[in-house]
Amino acid sequence: MSHKIGWIGLGRMGEAMAIRLLKNKCDVSVWNRTASKAEPLKPYGAKIVAAKPDLAGCDIVFTMVSTTADLKQVLFEAGGLLSTAAKPKMVVDCSSISQEGSADVRAELEKRGIAYLCAPVSGNAKVAKAGKLSVVASGPKASYELVKPYLAMLGRSEIWLGEGELARIWKIAHNTMFGVIIQTFCEVAVLAEKAGIPRHVFLESINNSVLGSMYTKYKTPTLTNLTFDKVTFTPQLLLKDMDLGMSAAKKYGVTMPAAAATRESISSLVGRGHDNVDFSILLVELAKSAGLELTPDNVEMSDGLES
Repeated sequence: MSHKIGWIGLGRMGEAMAIRLLKNKCDVSVWNRTASKAEPLKPYGAKIVAAKPDLAGCDIVFTMVSTTADLKQVLFEAGGLLSTAAKPKMVVDCSSISQEGSADVRAELEKRGIAYLCAPVSGNAKVAKAGKLSVVASGPKASYELVKPYLAMLGRSEIWLGEGELARIWKIAHNTMFGVIIQTFCEVAVLAEKAGIPRHVFLESINNSVLGSMYTKYKTPTLTNLTFDKVTFTPQLLLKDMDLGMSAAKKYGVTMPAAAATRESISSLVGRGHDNVDFSILLVELAKSAGLELTPDNVEMSDGLES
């Protein structure tokens, strides 16, 4: 690959995805707000820069941040990527942000002569490390074709949905379903356990049924052994995405009763003070509501991500 790649945002997902590019021998320079988080990428060949404008000379800059405000800040505000005369040819954003915010970013980038591609992903950091992410993209087809080889390095599939912000709608729909599934999965696990089925037995049986998926499988070890300190996604981030889903439903006139109920459940989870833990701690709160105090099963379970 001949392009110089810049990467902004090395949280759990950003780090795993940038390492995928580095393992494929890409020329990658990285920046992160907490500079120490960039150090683990050095052994893979990453070049660590001190400031975001230092990436403006790259051909393609990937961004992986938390919110629309974060994206606008790292791109346009003082000290941002585009705060000097230099500019990349393309920005590829993999964050989960709103359709409206993404359109604002596109308009500003195109005004500056910079191509913009939305490329959100399906999966968490562990899925990314296993090379099993799914990537969807929207924006100019030519931009997608240019960056497609790099997207292919990030996971098992990549697809172009069309022009504009369609990938944002996909990601919002995806993460809304993500929330509804974990709500249902935890509810029925509590039901089964209270009725007398060992939790790990029930979870394994669901994974082996027509209802099993990559998602249910990789959450099974956490739900079995209550290892919520191994964070893949926090309750706050899931609540943000459920709010994006409900906002999109209102905009397009779509009724989503299951998503609405899930949104309230996740909001309650956040309200109880669950912060730097995995969102699947929802299982414990639902069990408490049923008068059930959970303990770890202490059974080794596969997450389905092993090579």
